[in-house]
Amino acid sequence: VESPHMCFLPANTNPQGIRRARDRCVEGLAAVLLSMKRRPLIRYQRSSDNSRSIALDMWRLMYEQESSLFDFRRSNGMTVLLVLDRLDDPVTPLLTQWTYQAMVHELIGLHHHRLDLRSLTGRASKDQGEVVLSPLQDPFYSQHMYDNYGDLGLAVKGLVDDFQVASKSNTNISSIEEMQRFVENYPEFRSKSGHVSKHVTVLSELNKTITQRCLMAASAQEQELACSSNMTAHHMELTALLNDPKMHEDEKLRLVILFALRYEQEVGGARLRDQLLNLLGGLGCSKSKLATVVGVLQAAGAETRTGDLFGTKTFSARASKMVSSLKGVDNVYTQHQPLLSQTLENLAKGKLKEADYPTLGTAMQTRERPLEVVVFLVGGTTYEEARAVAQLNLQAAREGGMRVTLGGTMVHNSKSFLDHISERMKAMEDHRY
Repeated sequence: VESPHMCFLPANTNPQGIRRARDRCVEGLAAVLLSMKRRPLIRYQRSSDNSRSIALDMWRLMYEQESSLFDFRRSNGMTVLLVLDRLDDPVTPLLTQWTYQAMVHELIGLHHHRLDLRSLTGRASKDQGEVVLSPLQDPFYSQHMYDNYGDLGLAVKGLVDDFQVASKSNTNISSIEEMQRFVENYPEFRSKSGHVSKHVTVLSELNKTITQRCLMAASAQEQELACSSNMTAHHMELTALLNDPKMHEDEKLRLVILFALRYEQEVGGARLRDQLLNLLGGLGCSKSKLATVVGVLQAAGAETRTGDLFGTKTFSARASKMVSSLKGVDNVYTQHQPLLSQTLENLAKGKLKEADYPTLGTAMQTRERPLEVVVFLVGGTTYEEARAVAQLNLQAAREGGMRVTLGGTMVHNSKSFLDHISERMKAMEDHRY
C-alpha cells in the first residue's frame, strides 16, 4: 500500500486517501486468491470500518462483479479469508523482539528483505553495501530466522567454525590437481566468505545495540506488562527504569504506553499513568512523543478493541492465564503470544464468535471447520505474528490441521507503528480545524 498509515485513520479524515488504500488492499488480496485458485468464505472484524469495507469489496468482487473469474472447483476443505485490524492488538508491535528476523527489523531496519550495512559505521567490509536477508536466497537465514538471540549466537559461531575449516583446507595446495580444484571452488569460497561476513556483521550490530540501549532490562519489563497484572508493582518498577539514565528514551516511552494499555480501565490506572508521563516529561521527553501515549489509547483503547488482548474478558481466559503463570515459561523474553494466535485457535476450533467476526454470504458454512485461512491485517502485521503463523503451519504439517497464509498492508516494527499513530493524530487535528 502506497500510504499504509491511511489504514489507521477514521473514515471522515481523508476519504479519498483511505479509499485508495482500501482499493489497493482489495487488488492485492484478489491477486493472491487468484494465484491460489480460491474463492473463500469471508469473515471480518466487526469493530473495524476498514476491515468491514475491504471484506465487503472482496465479496462483491468474487461473488458479483467477477464471479466467473473466481469460479474454481472447490478444493478439499473450506478456505476462509479473515480480515482483521492492526489496532485490535497494539501490544505486539510495541515489544522488543528476540528472534533473528524480528530483531533485525526492529533494531537495524529490514525493507523488502534488504538490509543496508553501509549505515553500520566501521562494521561492514568495503565490498558490503545493501545485502539481502531472504529465506529464499540464504539457507542459513532460512534455517535460523525464527531462532532466539542465544541460539542465533551459537548458530553464527558454528557458521564461522565451518568456514575456518574450509579456509584451512585451501591453504595447503601442493599439486596441480589441488590448484585446479581450488580455482573451480573459488567462486563458492568467495560467496561463502561474504555470507559469513554478513551474518557476523549483523549479529555484532545487534549485540552492540542491545547493550547500549539496555534492551534486556526493558524487554523483561515489557513482557511483564504484556503477560501479567500487578499495577502497583509495575508502577514502582517502571519508575525505577524511567530514572535509569542508561535506558534509551524510546524504550521508556514504549513501557509507559504498555502500562497505559494494560491498566486503562483499572481504578487508579489513569492517575499512575499520568505520574509516569510527568516523570518522563521531566526527564526531557518531548510533548509530541508524550502525546503518542494518549494517541495509542484513542486509536486502540479498550473501547475500540474486539479481541481479548490481555486475557481478562472471560473466566476461561483468566483461568488459562493463571495455569500458564503457574507452569512458568521457557524464556522470559519471548513469553508473549500475539492476539492473532488466540484468534486463529478459536477459528480452527469453530469458536470464533459470529457476533464479533461476522460472515459474509452463507452463514451456514461457518459450522464447517476451515482447513485453510488467509489472514489479512489492515494496518500492518509483524514478524512476531509471522513466526507464530510459521509455528502453526509446522504443527499442521506434522499433525494435520488448518494452514495459514498471513498478509497485511506492511510489516511493522515499534517505530513505524508509533509513526502511524502520530500520523493519525495529526490527520485528526487537521480535520478538526
